[in-house]
Amino acid sequence: MASSLNTIILPAYFANSKETHINSNGYLSNSAISSDLTKRSNLLLDHKGLNSSSWNAKTPVHAHASLCVSKSMRWWEKTLKPNMIEINSAQELVNTLANAGSKLVIVEFYSPGCGGCKALHPKICQLAESNPDAIFAQVNYEELRPMCQSLHVHVLPFFRFYKGQEGKICSFSCTIATIKKFKDALSKHKPDICDLGPAKGLEESELLNLASIGQISYNLPLKSTEDDMILKERNHSSKKLLLA
Repeated sequence: MASSLNTIILPAYFANSKETHINSNGYLSNSAISSDLTKRSNLLLDHKGLNSSSWNAKTPVHAHASLCVSKSMRWWEKTLKPNMIEINSAQELVNTLANAGSKLVIVEFYSPGCGGCKALHPKICQLAESNPDAIFAQVNYEELRPMCQSLHVHVLPFFRFYKGQEGKICSFSCTIATIKKFKDALSKHKPDICDLGPAKGLEESELLNLASIGQISYNLPLKSTEDDMILKERNHSSKKLLLA
């Protein structure tokens, strides 16, 4: 009575090692997605014997992209090291940077559907293992898109380096082919044991932007009473000099 039904689930991964660009709407390039899905659907059709020579018009084939990735395919969760953490909210990112002290914090922005991110992941894990004093914080662009857009992340994979009172010390995109850029930054910005002040973290303008879209709670710091007293004293001294 009912005709046979073949459902093809196409995983949303792109088998390349290049940077993945994000369009103005904050999504992965449609052309990349379309091309990849077309290739994969053709391969699956051939595998199931549904190529052009054996196609039966009465047999419907439903092809769709599956965003539900099985645990075995969650590459971003594999071979993680103790100093690698997953950031689950904008507030968690702010707190992680604020509580890092003098430690070097590398924030990696990635997407499950980014081929370059997937290819680079094993190497990043190796570097995390060889740099146990650094914190490697991973941000899933798909899960935290509003935050990433607010921080002006427009290409993946993307990295930001933070250290102590200096705050953000560099940011760049790199792939497995340009991993030397990452290694050089890692060697250059080692943790400073003399940096005993509070960690700076995100810029004030970035905190305000995140607060304006409801991602974090943030109040502008009030000017300290001590600073006010010093300023008044200086003004008073200047007036005395002018009168003399």
